[in-house]
This record gives sequence, structure tokens and C-alpha cells, in this order.
Amino acid sequence: MTISAPLPGAMAEPEHVQASACPACIAAPSAAAIAAAAAEVQGARLMLSLPTAHCAACISLVEQSLQKVEGVRSARVNLTLRRVSVDAAPEVTAERLIGVLKGVGYEAHELDPGLLSATETDRQGRDLLMRLGVAGFSMMNVMLLSVAVWSGAGDATRDLFHWISAAIALPTVVFAGQPFFKSAWASLRVGRLGMDVPISLALILASTISLFETWNSGHHAYFDAAVMLSFFLLAGRYLDHRTRAVARSAAEELAALEVPRAVVLRDGAEVTLPIAEVALGDLVRVRPGGRMPVDGVVVEGQSELDRSLLTGESLPVFAGPETVVSAGEVNLTGPLVVRVTAAGRESSLHRMADLVAVAESAKTRYTSLAERAARWYSPLVHILSFGAFGFWMWKTGGDLRFAVNISAAVLIITCPCALGLAVPAVVTAASGKLFRKGLLIKHGTALERMAEVDTVVFDKTGTLTMGAPAVTNLGEHPRAAVEVAAALAAASSHPLAQALVVGARAAGIAPTRVEDLREVPGYGVEGVWKGRRVRLGRAEWCGSEPGDTTATYLCTGEGAARAFTFADSLRPGAAEAVASLRAQGLRVMLISGDAQGAVAGLAARLGIEDWTAGALPAEKAAAVTGLMQAGHRVLMVGDGLNDTAALAAAHVSISPASALDAARVASDIVLLGQDMAPIGDALRISRQAARRIVENFGVSAAYNVIAVPLALVGMATPLAAAAAMSLSSITVSLNALRLK
Repeated sequence: MTISAPLPGAMAEPEHVQASACPACIAAPSAAAIAAAAAEVQGARLMLSLPTAHCAACISLVEQSLQKVEGVRSARVNLTLRRVSVDAAPEVTAERLIGVLKGVGYEAHELDPGLLSATETDRQGRDLLMRLGVAGFSMMNVMLLSVAVWSGAGDATRDLFHWISAAIALPTVVFAGQPFFKSAWASLRVGRLGMDVPISLALILASTISLFETWNSGHHAYFDAAVMLSFFLLAGRYLDHRTRAVARSAAEELAALEVPRAVVLRDGAEVTLPIAEVALGDLVRVRPGGRMPVDGVVVEGQSELDRSLLTGESLPVFAGPETVVSAGEVNLTGPLVVRVTAAGRESSLHRMADLVAVAESAKTRYTSLAERAARWYSPLVHILSFGAFGFWMWKTGGDLRFAVNISAAVLIITCPCALGLAVPAVVTAASGKLFRKGLLIKHGTALERMAEVDTVVFDKTGTLTMGAPAVTNLGEHPRAAVEVAAALAAASSHPLAQALVVGARAAGIAPTRVEDLREVPGYGVEGVWKGRRVRLGRAEWCGSEPGDTTATYLCTGEGAARAFTFADSLRPGAAEAVASLRAQGLRVMLISGDAQGAVAGLAARLGIEDWTAGALPAEKAAAVTGLMQAGHRVLMVGDGLNDTAALAAAHVSISPASALDAARVASDIVLLGQDMAPIGDALRISRQAARRIVENFGVSAAYNVIAVPLALVGMATPLAAAAAMSLSSITVSLNALRLK
């Protein structure tokens, strides 16, 4: 096996990439973080993705390392979005900065700031929080004035307190109720009765009746009911918003990963051009360590390619003349000249982004239980309210005040606050429980969809396995041979070479002195030891026949070449997760882009009978889509760029914290640590959460069965209706907390 340049992120000191991510790394970006990111996109000349950054120490090390580069004016790390934005002179290239970060142990990929969304702001969340604060402050003050009225204040004092309450409550309802009023108007314009229509009518009626009573020196005003309604409804709306924390589009992230520039050979000279200006048939030079900017065919040079981001292949593949390459692959050892067959929007990487965009749009059509319940709930509420108004107008001989009061009480008491809290309260409680187990819920309907899952599809490399090779037979070789192999391996950044160096160091074996070290692109490393030429690399290059296992070969001129074999280590908890899922009666599948032998071995080890090897990204997405069309509800678990379309296409998806940015964004749930065992807990807790949601709907229905008749017969004032509505909301919230 050839020793060559590294897979992205492969390094001799693995602590940076192996450390578990802290919650701050993966959590949905806060409003401040997203606003800062938007500003960074506008001001940065270069922007790099940092998939392996995980803590505050990473920020300091990355920024200090980049600021030491001549020409770099500033470097700023955004840990939440795992990016670094760099303000640098024109001569500073992304490749140079990526090399610097690789030297200190960080994987990096260039992002195109122009393709990243500059509008990634959490305006809606901040707006809801501001309105909630105003409603809460007003509610406390209006309630204080109401207590004074209830305590016996009469005549002029009562009227004064009512007018002061009106001065506080009316602007509050107008301001705090904007989300409901706008949504209700939007529903009415298209001829639909959404959940916000009865909410808006209840707020307007409670305020109007109260103003009418105050104007006529009435004994009762219900400004406190209107403000209390606003507060509880906004609390439910904000809680729901916080559960919908998908802040970025996976399609945009994939597009930003495309190489924005290419080195084109024109009249024998190198010209750096934007990808949009690269034409079919152009010759593009790709230097070692660079990503392929285009699809094409190699016409000059030899190297190895890291295709793990696109295909999931765990080991590099040889590339020479006539080799077909795809955008996004990483050139490892030697320079290559590639003739362009597709670029820009026609490239394989961009087509993958299109697949993700289509899958994401399909997933957003999923309707939550609360929305489905609202389809019949809202019309029923209006029928009851208007029916009560008409009945009491007839019964009382036209007493408008009495009829409107009862109509308002019916609207308030049936206000879907408890219905609106039924789902987000449970999701928040379940999300907190799963977070403590190492799972971060990113999407508001993820738990509901998770409870419906009957099939689980796993990726292999980086998901069920750690994605990093480890030497397995070091003890079978003489110490002297290991010393020579370690010396040769230290001269390369190839993942197998680095694994060999780490294994020798762990065994307490120091490399011996080898002179005249030289890396041969596509083959391996050679040098001179005790006057003899020694080699470490591809089997054929060392005069041996390749075996069935992953290996690199050492030839010292003494006997046959020695094979150092490697295996990808199993991710902690992978076996437990598969066993737990099977015990719950779920179908478990393995779909990987890796070689058949590696996939078959892992499937046998974990007891997975249904597996597929050599699957391309589009084939993975097609397999998941096929299962969905056959009526299955699929949970997809993956980590790579090649998994992104399948993650987006699945009914629900999970990615590890170590996954590529695009994969994490496309997924609904992020596994914060390395242990896979919590995935089994996620399925179990999601089903518990689904039961709690149904129970909450039952509580809401039971409350209405009892309370609505009381309002219809005139036994509940609008204030009593507001208090009863609040009690139902509290009951729903307490039931949700049982999950903890």
C-alpha cells in the first residue's frame, strides 16, 4: 500500500481529532453567534471550515498559528459554526493556511464566503423573546392593578385603575400579539382557518370588551386576561421556535465547500481563475494537498486520491494518466494535470448539493401532530363561539354586551394554548434528557419522526468505525524491522504511515536512523539504512503480492517483504447500539462506499445481515428514498459528504460530532460524543415522547369537554376563562416534565 500525503485530518498526534466535541461546538448557533458569522462572511477574504475544532483551546491555537503567517492581518474562529475567517494580503492562499493548520493538528477546508448565506440571523427568535419579555412585564403590572380592583376598589378608583390597565395592556397586546395577528391574516387571505385565527380573535375581543366596559364605568374589565393570554401564547411559540434550531442549509454548506478557484494552464503559464470561468477541455493543475476543483481525467502525473468525503472509501486510491477524478477529492502526493470534463454547477459535488436540496424540501413538508390537530380544532372553536353569540343574542333579546362576553369567554377558554404547548413542552423535556445522554436534537419534529422509525441505515467509515486505521500486527515483526518502518513512515503523512508511527511509539519503539529519505508519489517512501536501500509502501513496489487485508509493506533487502496490517477500530458503543435497535424490533442495514471485504467483515462482526458495499452518494440516497417509498420510516446515521444526500432524504437522521459540517447540518440529531450507544436510547425516548404528546392532546381535550360547556352557559367570565386556560397549559407542561 502506497505511503503518501495524508487524508484530511490524519496526523501523528490525534488528540485534536479524537476528542469528544463539547456542546458549544455543535449546538444550534445562538443569535449572536450567527450574526457574528454573517459579519465575518462579509469582511473575510478567506474562510476555512474547521470540522475538528472542539474547545476554547482550539480557538487560541488556531488563531495564534494563523496570525504568525506573514501577510495575515487577523484570524477569527467561530467555534459554534466551526469556521475561521481570515483577513489577509492577496498573496496569502487558502492552501498555505490549510497547511499551517495541518501542521498544528487541525483539518481544514476552504469555504467560499460568497456562497454562504449572509442572512443567517435568528431575527425571529430575538423578536419572540423581546415580545415575551414585554408581555411578562405588562402582565405583572396589570395583575397588581387588578388585585386592587378585586380587593374592593370602586367607582372613580376602579375606573382609574381600569384606565391605567388599558394604557398598559392595549399597546402590549398590539405589540406582543403581532406574530399571531400576522399569521392569522395570512391564513385568512388564502381562505384557511389556522390556529392563530382564534388566538387573534380572543386577544381582540378580550381587549375590546375591556375597553368598552372601562368607557362605560363597568365593574369588570379583562385587560389582565388579554395580557396573560399574550404571555402564555408567546411562551409556547418561543419554546416551539427553540426546538427548530436548524440554522443553515446543508445545500449551501455543500456549495461553499466547492473549490472557488482553479489553476488553469493557458499558453504554458499558470493562471488562477474562478471556477465559473473554467471551460470544458481546459487543463487544470492540482498540487499535492489540494482538493479537485473540477471533474476530469488525469493527463499528467501520478499520485493518490483521498475519496473519503465523496465515496466513504477509507484508504487512498492510486491516480495516474486516464484516471477519472471528481470535484471534492483530495490530491495527496504528486502534482496532477487534469483535463476538465465538468465544472461549477455541472460538477459531481454540485450535483450532490442539488440532491440534498431536493431531499431537504421534501422533509420540510412533514406536518407535526399539533398542525394536524389544528386543522379540525380551529373551525370547531369558531363555530362554538359564534354559535354562543347568536344563541345569547336571541335568548336575551339583543343584549350585545352579555352575548359578546360569553362569545369571548368561549374563544379564550378554547384558545389553543395547551395545544400549542403540547408538542414543544415534550420536545424540550425529551431534548434535555437526550442531551444529557450525548444527543443534540436540532429539528422541532425530529422526535415525532424518530418515534415512527422502523428501519435504521448505518454508514461504515467514521460512523460505526472511527475512520482511522490502527496497526494490528506490530508484535509479529522483529524490533529492528519496526524501527526501520517507523523511520520511513515518519517521512510521510499518509494515514497508514501515521498509524504505524503512532503504533510504534505506543509500543516504546523509537525509529532508527535512515538517510536519503524520499517519497515516490503513488508508491511509498524509500531511504538508505546501513548502506542498503529500504522501502515502505505498495506491495508491488516492494516485490511482494498484495494480500486481502489492508497493509503496507517493508523491504530491507533481507528476505521477503514484511506486511504491516491495519484495521479500522470500531466506534465505542457501536455493537451496543446495533444490538439495542435489533432488540426493539427494528431492521438494521449497513450501506457503505467502502470495499466489499471491509464492509462484509464489519457487518459480520456486528451481526448486520443486510449490507451493501461500494455505494456512491447518489446510490445511498436512492436506497434510502426507495425504502421510504416502500412505506418504511428510515433513520439514517452517517458522517461524510457522501452521506449528506441520504441524511437529508431519510425520515430522520443522526450524525456524529466528528462529521463533516455539511453532514451535521443535514442531520436532525447530532451525537455529541464518540459513544454510539445513546442511539438506542434515542429511539426508546422518542417513543415515550410520542406517548406524552398524545397524552397532552388528551389533557387538552378533557379540559375543553369540561370548560367549554361552562363558558357556553355563561358561568365563566373572560378572566375565569383565561385562568382556566393557563391551568391547562401548566398541566400540559407538568406532564411533559415526567419524561425527566
